[in-house]
Amino acid sequence: MNKPTIVFERHQKILDFLKDRTSISVTELSEMLDVSEGTIRNDLQALDAKGQLHRVRGGAVAPTQFAAHGNPIRAKAQINAEQKQWIAQWASGQIDSGDVILLDASTTVLYIAQFLVDRTNLTVVTNGLEVARILAANPTNTVILVGNILQPDGNTIVGTADQAMLQALKIRTGFVSSVGFSIEMGLLERDPQEAQLKQQVISACQKKIALIDSSKVGKGALTPFATLNDIDHVVTDVNMAADTIEAIRKTATHVTICSEQSVATYASYESNGGHRIGFANISEKMPFGRDVRRGLELAVQETTNLELIVADNQLNPDIALTVADNLVDQQIDLLIEYQIDENVGNLIANKVNALGIPIISVDIPMVGATFFGVDNYKVGLVAGQVLGEVVATEWGNHFDFLVVLEHPRAGNLPAMRIQGQIDGFQQIVGQIPRQQIIRLDSGNTSQVSEREMISMMQQIGTEKRFAIICFNDDAAIGAVDAARQLACEDNVLIVGQGGDRRLRIELQNPATRLVGSTAFRPESYGEKLLELAQKILAGESVPPAVYMEHVFINPDNVEQYYPGDVKS
Repeated sequence: MNKPTIVFERHQKILDFLKDRTSISVTELSEMLDVSEGTIRNDLQALDAKGQLHRVRGGAVAPTQFAAHGNPIRAKAQINAEQKQWIAQWASGQIDSGDVILLDASTTVLYIAQFLVDRTNLTVVTNGLEVARILAANPTNTVILVGNILQPDGNTIVGTADQAMLQALKIRTGFVSSVGFSIEMGLLERDPQEAQLKQQVISACQKKIALIDSSKVGKGALTPFATLNDIDHVVTDVNMAADTIEAIRKTATHVTICSEQSVATYASYESNGGHRIGFANISEKMPFGRDVRRGLELAVQETTNLELIVADNQLNPDIALTVADNLVDQQIDLLIEYQIDENVGNLIANKVNALGIPIISVDIPMVGATFFGVDNYKVGLVAGQVLGEVVATEWGNHFDFLVVLEHPRAGNLPAMRIQGQIDGFQQIVGQIPRQQIIRLDSGNTSQVSEREMISMMQQIGTEKRFAIICFNDDAAIGAVDAARQLACEDNVLIVGQGGDRRLRIELQNPATRLVGSTAFRPESYGEKLLELAQKILAGESVPPAVYMEHVFINPDNVEQYYPGDVKS
């Protein structure tokens, strides 16, 4: 596609794209228009200010998607819209590619769909036609409608759900809202038929999350469909009354309170004299980061004296500096900092330490912080050795290039992860001439890695054999996608780092060219991080670095270590 030469022309192309689809991601636009993602974000912000589209996390949606135009569900979506979007944004962070989820027909849940533009292979059970239309636009998703009677609003389906089908789907998480809410009665609907269907479908969910903005409290309705005892987690906004929040916590239900910039998660029991922990996450767009954040939230829910405030660094060093300042302003007692730029990390550590606030750095070291993560050289060494063994077995040690998908701005310690892979690979295949090693910047995303790999292989020749080591699993997935796009999969062998969920699903593909990944087990980070934080807050002595255990996963053992993953 030709690059637009002026801003106006580029803006028109963006709007043209949105005429044919309900949403589009920043990465897709960056690739189609051949400009940086930063430029696209500025374009979307400008178009949003003009009302020509709606800017959402990771992309944009067409301006008519939630406009009323006589449609009752879209008109209802405008009521308390800002608070609903805060809640929906948090809820979308609980959903990963490959998940099986329930979404009801409520307007709050409708907003979740706009935040799922970067997820694929979802199985979505819903009784809402608008939700179904939005998510079915992605051909990798499977959307299943429940009920058999369409309500006059043209969106909501009611009737009887097929319980056998629901149980067979093994729905991981159900997201529901309601017309009204009270501590005594729980979640309520005006329509008894809709209440009955909701009661049926949420009973089939492993985890039930209620999305209740503050406007719902005290609203009368006819029929309750779930009490607080039926709900695992209530998500609301900062305008919810404090006494209502405390009453919910006393029912053994966890609470998350959302605002525009951050969210706070409370355990289910009121306590006094607790601590407030801030977590600045690397990016809610990265599955690894979402796993770490979810683990922390779950760990906090098992305590009685902690509050967790979460913010998103968005892979942006400038945003990371602002996030740190905002968390400090909220009077945190400890900061857990997870962001990619080593230099900015040191600035944050210096500023926060000067205020007497202890810091834990995740995966990327910071001067003055307790390091938490993996032993980068060791995890790399294991992966490099395995890649070398597969290259020796499958290709008889005959390959043309070793490709290194790295990320220089992460600093020296993560660079040891790359060096470990190179050393481990050479231990098996022998010393590699420098001219056979190609280094590419992964950008810490699968999209950048895919683009860099495609460009390199087209230039060198797709008939060459490439052994590929990666900074993380995002880079590995990008390499897989590049080889598929160029139809040269037989000429690549790839090893990842991290073991995130997308990669684990890919390992279950019989034709995959991924030999495996050193799994850092991000789903376990939260529990270990909280243990470390509590020791620091209690004044106990801790080592300068705390390492996570790791395991190498491959197509033969991935189901043994992760039996719950969904195959795509």
